[in-house]
Amino acid sequence: MFVIVGWVIVIACVFGVFIAHGGNIGVVLHALPFELITIGGATAGAFVANNQMKVIKATMKGLGSCFKGSKYSKARYMDLMALMYDILQKARKEGLMAIEGDVENPHDSAIFKKYPTVGHDHHVVEFITDYLRMMVSGNLNAHEIESLMDSEIETHHHEEHSAVAALQRVAGGLPAFGIVAAVLGVVNTMGSVGQPPAVLGGMIGSALVGTFLGILLAYAFAEPLAGILEQKVEESGKELQCIKTTLLASMQGYNPSTAIEFGRKVLYSTERPSFTELEAFVKKK
Repeated sequence: MFVIVGWVIVIACVFGVFIAHGGNIGVVLHALPFELITIGGATAGAFVANNQMKVIKATMKGLGSCFKGSKYSKARYMDLMALMYDILQKARKEGLMAIEGDVENPHDSAIFKKYPTVGHDHHVVEFITDYLRMMVSGNLNAHEIESLMDSEIETHHHEEHSAVAALQRVAGGLPAFGIVAAVLGVVNTMGSVGQPPAVLGGMIGSALVGTFLGILLAYAFAEPLAGILEQKVEESGKELQCIKTTLLASMQGYNPSTAIEFGRKVLYSTERPSFTELEAFVKKK
């Protein structure tokens, strides 16, 4: 929603000031469709040529998420930590083998069903159950599991960041394609050098629209999308770090209440529940 609001502000300010200063918006509008096709088509072709299909799909998926609010809210994190508390408490009271059924069949687990916000997130459930399974097996110590977690989180970050990098390359290429469109416009103008000055002036103005449009699309549209997508990637990694910190604290012998406090501390301050909020929520659940 805020992305669209930002774009409206950009368009209103850029074109509004141009018109207020006596600019002929008709020249811009006349050239706009042709310049858009030239710049947009060249950018789309370069994007396809520059990326593997998995990156193209991830970018398209990421673009859709840019227009939605963040799912990483305080309520989601409270559900996540309450889920972690329940499953660690069960393991503490009944032994690690008691959670084997929850780990092997999380979709049938009463604990995971109790928190559908995170219990239906395949990636989060897989991350939790994979490391709980290692804890149940008892073959790895805390340092080995921590190293493995770091490697997986780093892999996740690089995989998700590929879409961000693709959009940043698009933003970097748009001004250049704008220049290409402008040069073609100038070439077209030079081929009509015998026309009256008023006609030549209009043709030169139309050619310059290409440069203007390439820069505007790069810094007002493509770059902001890359920025907000990068922020969403960082948020998804923060959730995994919260799980990692909680599980490692449990492996080091801390009780479930203290373990989830470790996890709470790594969250961003804007979404982090207070100690009393989380304690009350866990007790209520």
